[in-house]
Amino acid sequence: MSESIDRRTLLKGAAASAAAMNPLAEALGAQSDGLQFDASVPFTYDLFKTQARDKAHAPYAPPARPAQEVLQKINYEEWGKIRYRDDYALFANGPGKFPVTFFHLGLFFQKTVRMHVVEGETSRQIVYDQSYFDMPADSPAHDLPKGVGFAGLRIQEPRDGALDWHKNDWVAFLGAAYFRSIGELRQYGLSSRGVALDVAVADRSEEFPDFTDFYIEPGVGDAITLYALMEGPSIVGAFKFLMTRAKGVVMDIQTTMFTRAQVSRFGIAPLTSMYWYSETKKETAIDWRPEVHDSDGLAMWTGTGEHIWRPLNNPPRTMASAFSDANPHGFGLLQRDRNFDHYLDGVNYQRRPSLWVEPLEGWGEGSVQLVEIPDNDEIHDNVVAMWVPKAPARAGSSYRLHYRLYWSADEPYPTPLARCVATRLGRGGQPGQPRPPGVRKFVVEFMGGPLVSLPFGVKPEPVLSASRGTFSYVFAEAVPDGVSGHWRAQFDLTVDGNDPVDLRLYLKSGNNTLSETWLFQYHPFA
Repeated sequence: MSESIDRRTLLKGAAASAAAMNPLAEALGAQSDGLQFDASVPFTYDLFKTQARDKAHAPYAPPARPAQEVLQKINYEEWGKIRYRDDYALFANGPGKFPVTFFHLGLFFQKTVRMHVVEGETSRQIVYDQSYFDMPADSPAHDLPKGVGFAGLRIQEPRDGALDWHKNDWVAFLGAAYFRSIGELRQYGLSSRGVALDVAVADRSEEFPDFTDFYIEPGVGDAITLYALMEGPSIVGAFKFLMTRAKGVVMDIQTTMFTRAQVSRFGIAPLTSMYWYSETKKETAIDWRPEVHDSDGLAMWTGTGEHIWRPLNNPPRTMASAFSDANPHGFGLLQRDRNFDHYLDGVNYQRRPSLWVEPLEGWGEGSVQLVEIPDNDEIHDNVVAMWVPKAPARAGSSYRLHYRLYWSADEPYPTPLARCVATRLGRGGQPGQPRPPGVRKFVVEFMGGPLVSLPFGVKPEPVLSASRGTFSYVFAEAVPDGVSGHWRAQFDLTVDGNDPVDLRLYLKSGNNTLSETWLFQYHPFA
């Protein structure tokens, strides 16, 4: 009898003997006859955090990368042919209503991630077996050794949901400490991750810690809980994700992180997205589509209550912007433009989720930081938004955080004021007359809020400021599209040199603020 059959037989016998005392074990044994588990070990969230703290005091050991010569052959095309078999899904028949499936290793996902199922105050590791996956007869994955492990996991739609769970998932954890969700519009887009370390720091490379272990509890109602151990050379973290599938997806995240080394830019609740171009600026004939982006702006709700909109840029060089605050209400990368005609693409950019971060405990002083990286295609994530504490992250520090992520069509707490819906740039000056050099025209559109009920004959007043340069031809007018409350502010900006210019604008009437605050970083004639 082979070793794998011996293991299966022993585990089935152990499950049968424990079934009377453990209903979950009985359910697992009934629904996953071929899914193999190691022996039970103690597990609680407090124990998990203690183990993470202890690990932070030990030398870093990177995750295993088994059989490199084989993984090099499992390129993206070959990896895409490998499918997890639904009959091996964890919780395929319960308990809970969310089956869980797993990703295979490959060229782009080479690090082994261990999977565990939580049963009360114990857990059991799921033992990898090649039979869990369907793969072509000539797949290079057949040459991998036994027990190589998994690359990540995904949570399938509920068995009683509107979508077929065999074909649809709503959360995926795959690659380093990245994860993402489809949100209410049922389309993947931007990602979040456990932490961002030294993004765009001049004297060092960015560090990408890994989720090395997942501990999965059965779903309860519309929610499912999993725990993740994150580790990198400079950090160890214990995460608890309580994920609720409702109209959108809401994740309550608790984490305790321990630093092994000093970090120059310590990014909390980082969001990662792609922005190539939009209506704001597009090179002539760079692509046939009008716009290409997963997100079009950074929204912030400051600790003082101000709502800010910062349209994204594809800058000429890597830029890092910091927006100082104390105890912010939240921030997020949003996809506000939901018009298919603005994309004309079958990959559904108009349905990409917006992602909002809500601190559930005070974060103190720090800044929302936005890193924008030049890009010339849509295949790279080039935008990062994150909270960076004011206090430096020194070796031996610990962080205990509790925050909530909203994967939705819009921000969960939109301003009652008018919101910015478009930012457009053009040559300065007046049509029909010679255009002056070094002058850029800006047209910023606002919609809704108090603009809808603005009395006839009353025009909103643009309130402008800039880090440098001079303004001219400043005015506001109703957009001639018949939509009530749709206005645009126009102005020309004259600047010398190529250094970026930070702009600020909002609309008012008398002493009344009518709109959120628009911020923009302009790169003169880049």
